[in-house]
Amino acid sequence: MRGQTENILKGRCNGGRGTFGYTLDSERKFHIDPFTSPFVLESFRKYNEGSTMKEIRDWLNENGIKNPVGGAFTYNSVEHMLKNRRYIGELKYRDVLIPDAIPSIVSAELFNDVQEKMLKNKKAPARRKAEDDSLLTTKLFCGYCGALMFGESGTSRTGEAYRYYKCATAKKHKGCKKKTVRKQWLEDLVVNQTMQLVKDDAAMESIIAKVMELQNKENTNIPLYEKQLRDAESGIQNMLNAIQTGILTSSTKERLEQLEETKRELEARIAEEKLAKPKVTEEFIWFWLLRFRKLDMSLKDQRQALVDTFINAIYLYDDKVLITFNYKEGTQTVTFGEATEVASEGSGSDLDCIPAPQKRQLSKAVFFVLHDYFPLAATADNRT
Repeated sequence: MRGQTENILKGRCNGGRGTFGYTLDSERKFHIDPFTSPFVLESFRKYNEGSTMKEIRDWLNENGIKNPVGGAFTYNSVEHMLKNRRYIGELKYRDVLIPDAIPSIVSAELFNDVQEKMLKNKKAPARRKAEDDSLLTTKLFCGYCGALMFGESGTSRTGEAYRYYKCATAKKHKGCKKKTVRKQWLEDLVVNQTMQLVKDDAAMESIIAKVMELQNKENTNIPLYEKQLRDAESGIQNMLNAIQTGILTSSTKERLEQLEETKRELEARIAEEKLAKPKVTEEFIWFWLLRFRKLDMSLKDQRQALVDTFINAIYLYDDKVLITFNYKEGTQTVTFGEATEVASEGSGSDLDCIPAPQKRQLSKAVFFVLHDYFPLAATADNRT
């Protein structure tokens, strides 16, 4: 705790991947990122001028902006950004708050205006629910042009409300003719196909094998930090030996303090590396994955946990849907003829099919790292 408190006093990041809008130097000090910081400032301005978090999320994703972990922005990540006091220069650890510790991106006046508007908007929970209720947002792409597809809602001539997914390019009338697809029908199809994967023992074994392979890879940072720590400890001992022999000058004392600070930083980094990569057994991974077979698909949060964990991307055409799962060669194509059978007890498709684009190249899905999803596993377990 003392080491982390000293870090924020010096304007350093205590851990993690940093903050969107900033870069970290070799000493983990914050610097304004000239590429991403304008998007932070514009997000605050947009919200202050009346844009919703959903609209800001869609704007960031349509511009190809990635969050700090390299993924698409979600409603929650936009909300977290708009509440983050680092953007006005503050750093905080426990009860210690340091104003002007890092360069600010947003003025205090604009930040406070946004907080007031967010507080007022909390009184309208129905709006938040309508914006954040699309299960496949950030994972659903147009098979025709490759753009993200977003949840939309509307009202028919008879006054009946309906919800659907629409291509971002088609929405802007920029040349894509991808038709909309009924929200409930598509989400039920994707969930059903994903549950088939979860119930496939061979697929689970493939996932487990890769997780074990990934966690057994050597961490290249820890050996480096450990060597630097040994060097620092050796230097400290040499300084103490010099003091014991009567050599004590201002430079000796300063050097000893520098070495002790280096030692504390290296011990913290080693601890962070070990915490970031916990060791788990094959039996535990099996136990964890099998919990997904017990999820209640009538509950939105459990459907979301299933999609977030196992699906890498979904490409929607006008005659089929292609799903890439988070394991090696985990790609599945379902035609709408097959999909109609799957959804025969549901709401059915509202599509007038046209031929799908030919010979479109799609990248393989990447592997997922198990420990990134422990919170989701806990959520699922609490519900079953």
